[in-house]
Amino acid sequence: MRENNIKKIWAEGGTVFNGWLASPGSVTAEVMARQDWDSVTIDLQHGLVDYSDAVTMLQAISQTDTVPLARCPWNEPVMVQKLLDAGAYGIICPMINSREECEQFIGACRYFPDGYRSVGPIRAGMYAGPDYITHANTTVLAIAMIETSQAVDKLDEILTTPGLDGIFVGPSDLSVSLGTAAGFDPEFPKVMAAIEHIAERCQHHGIPAGIHTGSVEYALRMQKLGYQFITLLSELRMIQWASGNAIKAFRAGAPSPDAP
Repeated sequence: MRENNIKKIWAEGGTVFNGWLASPGSVTAEVMARQDWDSVTIDLQHGLVDYSDAVTMLQAISQTDTVPLARCPWNEPVMVQKLLDAGAYGIICPMINSREECEQFIGACRYFPDGYRSVGPIRAGMYAGPDYITHANTTVLAIAMIETSQAVDKLDEILTTPGLDGIFVGPSDLSVSLGTAAGFDPEFPKVMAAIEHIAERCQHHGIPAGIHTGSVEYALRMQKLGYQFITLLSELRMIQWASGNAIKAFRAGAPSPDAP
């Protein structure tokens, strides 16, 4: 079976730098995958992507060595299994608030006896190899999102769920749940305390922690805290960022209409 390079990086104590796809389109997916990201995640929760889009995007990513991941819309086993069958090498699941919810999610990612995933890897077998079913349980990643005060309160229960490969902090939902404003790179003391607490408990239990960030500076701070799965913005926000800065530079350097 094709190796999951994320697991290799984590095993060596390294950090995975993850790209994020919010818009549908195989060309955009291919462009992102051909950059130096370790992995790229297709967002089916808040992104504009549906399942049919995701299949073609997974095909585009598969032309590269970048690891294909997907965020499912919710903790619902049908879409989790369909995305895995389409070739995603890991699933990020939103709003995991308890051990029971985490068990349900992980079960959808694993074949018997570790879970209840149905056998039928229609495209995953082509991507991963003919022995996919034999090795999928130890290769495919199940990553639970920690993004509420309830999840923080039950963090140790969640982190000790058998089969959990990692967690991913959603900073906006976490901030709102803790009574502050949404947005990337929160600095609110209560939210920062939670982010630091999550990193510490993940290190204690040997579970890699990830977080979505809005700037390289903040991402590097999170890496120093011990986060090993760092996502920066999305391709849509990067387009906004680059084009916005470019037009500002053009306008700042353009001569005034009244200039001689």
